[in-house]
Amino acid sequence: MATEAPLPSSSSIITDLSQLHPALTSSIPVRRPPPPAAEVLTTVYSFPFMEPLRFANYPATHLHLPLRRDILHRAVVFEGDAARQGTAHAKYRAEVRGSNRKIRPQKGTGMARLGDKKSPMLRGGGHAFGKHARDLSSKLPRKIYDLAWRTALSYRYRRGELVIVDKIIDLEEDVDERWVPLIFKRNGWARENGRSLIISRDPLRRWKGAMDERAEYGAVFQEGEVDVKDLLGMGRLIVEKRSLDAIIKAHISDLGTEVARATYD
Repeated sequence: MATEAPLPSSSSIITDLSQLHPALTSSIPVRRPPPPAAEVLTTVYSFPFMEPLRFANYPATHLHLPLRRDILHRAVVFEGDAARQGTAHAKYRAEVRGSNRKIRPQKGTGMARLGDKKSPMLRGGGHAFGKHARDLSSKLPRKIYDLAWRTALSYRYRRGELVIVDKIIDLEEDVDERWVPLIFKRNGWARENGRSLIISRDPLRRWKGAMDERAEYGAVFQEGEVDVKDLLGMGRLIVEKRSLDAIIKAHISDLGTEVARATYD
């Protein structure tokens, strides 16, 4: 038969921590996590030999944001919807060319009722519920979209996949384009390490042509052609510092805003 254990009396409960250990009576400082860094340090390299040139500081709100998968997903869906053409068009009955004359009498033929030759029941007629051109784009607040840009850059920075270079010079005409794979292998950007996205301000036509022939190594985009999906799609980002500064400057609408306050006379 089960029995209940008696509860301890109030006198037997330890209320003084000194009974456990004398050191507990001394004041113990409470350790708190350090405050988040206000800035992050980056290294600017030369391209393509990747020699360190200088350091550059960026605010933590630009390159050290926490990962928000929900915001990144909304931004990618928003960009995908904006890229949809929505040009599918099927002719309705009123849009089909042809006579409005009734094909056969309404009664007396023993067959079903039928109107003109533009009827959806006939071959060559209009579509009863055909598709019409429409706008398939969705909406996303500008501040959330800008936050997604900096979140994607922060994700790359924390993983060590954001390579900032001083300036990318296009390949000279007398340079063999087969030199490109050697550069990528020397810097550890080969195919087995993931593709690389090169972002520049100037149109690198010879670089772009060389990378198009060797798409397994990556791609070359100008800063105005990049979106959030591109920042997340490849193994690393190789971006010019001036292009990175321009991208961040264009997507900081959610920073530095204050709540409107009422004013009284």
